[in-house]
This record gives sequence, C-alpha cells and structure tokens, in this order.
Amino acid sequence: MLIEFWGQEFKVNIIIGCIGAFLIAVLASMFGFGGGPFMVPLLTVALGLPMYLVVGSSLLAIFFNTLMGSARHYQFGNVDIDLFLIMFPAAIIAGFIAPQIARRVNPLWVKRVAVLGMTLLAFSLLGFY
Repeated sequence: MLIEFWGQEFKVNIIIGCIGAFLIAVLASMFGFGGGPFMVPLLTVALGLPMYLVVGSSLLAIFFNTLMGSARHYQFGNVDIDLFLIMFPAAIIAGFIAPQIARRVNPLWVKRVAVLGMTLLAFSLLGFY
C-alpha cells in the first residue's frame, strides 16, 4: 500500500501492520500499558515510516484500544476518578504542546528520547527501581 503524506510517498506492508497492531492491542489490554512502546517500533522499524508520521498515527491507533480498555476497567471498578481528574487537564495540555516541540526537534533526538523512555519503562517493569 502506498501512503502519501506531506508530499512524500511511503510503501507500507498492510498485512504486517494489521497483525502487529492486533497483537499489540491484545497485549496492551491484558497487561495495562498504552501500547505506544511497541506501536512506535512497529511503525518505524517494521513498516519504515518516519518518526513525524509515526507519533500521531500511533497515538490515534492506541486511542481506540485505550478507550475500550478503560471502559472495561471502569466497569470492573478499577478506576480512581480523583486521580483521573488530576491527570486529565495535564494530559490535554501536553497533547497540544508536545507535537509542536517534536516538530521542531531533530527526529534523531526524538528517537533517542523514545529509547530512553522505553529503557526506563523496561527497568521499572522488571523491578530494577
């Protein structure tokens, strides 16, 4: 499949993308993480898309999975509404500011920050800190 974005064309294997996104959604729903740490490498490494296209696309894909997972957790009584009300405004503001910063920063630095974040997440999940 050919994708055109900002005057550039990208060739994407839609089968790999669909299978990968499905597996990531299943794992993210089972283990309670957003899926971004896996969706970004899928889109950049497996599908060969540039970082400026991957960030927004992965967030949109993860949004629907997160919405459904959150609804189910709410049904099970696993949601702290007070914590949500504290975090929600900050997340909305960051959602407007972060893409502007990422657009102005060298894509290599965006990848380095992403790798650092994923490394810290991995250490945390493994119980190192």
